[in-house]
Amino acid sequence: MHYVSEILPSLISGTGMTLSIFFWTIIISIPLGILVGLGMLTKFKPLTWVINIYVWLMRGTPLLLQLIFVFYGLPIIGVVFPRYEAALFAFILNYTAYFAEIFRGGLQAIPVGQYESARVLRLTNWQTLRKIVIPQVVKIVLPSIGNEVINLVKDSSLVYVIGLGDLLRAGNVAMARDVTLLPMVLVAVIYLLLTAVCTLVLRRLEKHYSYWR
Repeated sequence: MHYVSEILPSLISGTGMTLSIFFWTIIISIPLGILVGLGMLTKFKPLTWVINIYVWLMRGTPLLLQLIFVFYGLPIIGVVFPRYEAALFAFILNYTAYFAEIFRGGLQAIPVGQYESARVLRLTNWQTLRKIVIPQVVKIVLPSIGNEVINLVKDSSLVYVIGLGDLLRAGNVAMARDVTLLPMVLVAVIYLLLTAVCTLVLRRLEKHYSYWR
């Protein structure tokens, strides 16, 4: 316990970095994913072509490679990010693409009759989207969004590759210094706690939106 109390502050500090990447990615990439998902359904072909290429690139290459490219590759053409901003930029680009696909599927699952009924009621496009479409889409996509949120908790460990002091890096440093696996056991426990909290919140949300089936 004495050893645990010694290394726990560094693990907690690393957890703070992990949570920072997690929260900012969620807060920014979900709204962007909605917008990109809507863009994928537009009838303006040049826009859909550009968006589809972007989504294909983000989903078709590993997030680790994207982190390396943003931090080490972009400076070659004069675009330089600090470590934290580089990690956040890569995560937002990656998860926006995944969320866009999820919301596109949710939007396409809404029957055409819903839109026709809204026109009969003389609702504007914004009213249709806000009062009819979005509530149904949220219920449809929530399980898929939940899976991506859980993945994001674990994917945040990839920021070690550009030298950020996240939870996994703090555990690696303590393990290499003290030649013991106990730091990594604590890292696993913290990740399990984080995913448990996310799972609990997501299930409460699913229960909240289960008022209609």
